[in-house]
Amino acid sequence: MSTIHPLPESDPEAFGATSRRSASERNGLLIPELEAVVPTDVLRLLPAEFAKQNNALPLSVREGVLRVALGDPAEREASRVIEDVRLLTGLEVGLVRYPAEAVRERVGECYQVTVERMLENLDADGGAVVEGKNLHDIEVMANEPTVINLVNVILATALRERASDVHLVPYEEAIELRYRSDGLLQVQPPPPKHLHAALVSRVKIMADMNIAERFMPQDGHIQIHHRGHRVDIRVGTMPTKYGESLVMRLLEKGSRVLTLEELGLDVERVKLMQRLVEKPHGLFLATGPTGSGKTTTLYSILQSIFTTEKKIITIEDPIEYELAGVAQIPVRPSRNFTFANGLRAILRQDPDIVMVGEIRDSETAEIAIRAALTGHQVFSTLHTNDATGAVTRLLDMGVEAFLISSSLDGVLAQRLVRRLCPACRVEAAITSAVRERMETLSGRPLVDAYYTGAGCEECRGTGYRGRVGIYELLAISTELRELILHKQSNAELKAVAQRTMLTMHQDGLRKAAAGMTSLEEILRVSSGDLLE
Repeated sequence: MSTIHPLPESDPEAFGATSRRSASERNGLLIPELEAVVPTDVLRLLPAEFAKQNNALPLSVREGVLRVALGDPAEREASRVIEDVRLLTGLEVGLVRYPAEAVRERVGECYQVTVERMLENLDADGGAVVEGKNLHDIEVMANEPTVINLVNVILATALRERASDVHLVPYEEAIELRYRSDGLLQVQPPPPKHLHAALVSRVKIMADMNIAERFMPQDGHIQIHHRGHRVDIRVGTMPTKYGESLVMRLLEKGSRVLTLEELGLDVERVKLMQRLVEKPHGLFLATGPTGSGKTTTLYSILQSIFTTEKKIITIEDPIEYELAGVAQIPVRPSRNFTFANGLRAILRQDPDIVMVGEIRDSETAEIAIRAALTGHQVFSTLHTNDATGAVTRLLDMGVEAFLISSSLDGVLAQRLVRRLCPACRVEAAITSAVRERMETLSGRPLVDAYYTGAGCEECRGTGYRGRVGIYELLAISTELRELILHKQSNAELKAVAQRTMLTMHQDGLRKAAAGMTSLEEILRVSSGDLLE
């Protein structure tokens, strides 16, 4: 018969001691707080599967007694679990009851498999060593359970951390593993250097790539399922001095397409956007650097104007979201199915609305513009710093000014800034350096109330969680069409546009004042180009 050791109230470290109780009440009882950190050697006393099935969390060992938190079970069930724990560990058990949900959540956190925990469990040699560098050795090692499991854990952890990309880069003495979360790369515990070739080969096998080719760039594709959603992974390798660099871009297909309001557009500009995109024909562009959310914005627009009375076709590289009722076509450069060739074919399919993933060259630009002039509504993206820069970019591509003036209806320029974590957002004083720079660039005084993130468990100490867009929406007026027709400079176009247009800088300051982001974020993403 197992002995249940009560923990004395006088012990300041005992669960249930008044000094350790939280201020919150659940079901009329004061609930003591669970430890923030449970030692790894204590967690190893109970297998993860046992802890999850029985909702039991080992907390600490003292004087031969293992303290275990249980999720408020019935007496008979508690006795069974305690007896099983005693048999598994050889220790007597000190039982502490908690609300079931609190223990379940903490068990999930403590026993989740992470890259760091898996690497701790590898032996000094990492579980496998490749003596030679021949292809057979690497292929054999790539199929070992250690390597397979490590790749799986890297991907699962990246998805759990809401990362958009995984980077694995080799150097002379080590390899570097980083996840891109909310637009910034975060360093992770790296795998052992000698596993690098095997890890890359494992990913290549999953992506149906040529593992024998290590000296030329390659692209591949992986499809997996995670928590009931399909995840598409674009894989790219690049040879470097110390081996192949690997990047995996994660696209979760089950993600919901956000509305324009959820993306960060205010009510006034959503109304203007609707007037621009609901025209029967014309060209609308989303602009910004790579990774600024342009394609996501176009998806939101297509979703907002979708109707069964109109045929919508897209050509993309790659297809990032699946839209119900929309025919989506991926480009295939290896078969000479480019944006330009695909767009020509699409126009023979009697579409009402066409989305071109990106205008990359003069041929695609001219076909898209002529389609807009012949009764089609065309959406696409360009890489420019601001809204008026789209006109300059099209002119640089060789598109005639009269075609741009006649077809272009609107341009949305955008950036993504990190959103302050709502759990730890606090008001903060503006440093003199930030105030001086912002006021100099904007030419106006700043308000006093701005915010920063203090850092908490929910945001993993960063102060930020998620991202929101800052935008400038340019509607092409009659005056602007005349300036475009006469090839006026970007500065002249901008001067006229800013009479009525809210700039990205102004939008960023609004969002910072509302506590959605910080002034430091506005400065980080702008690099001065928003503030000219």
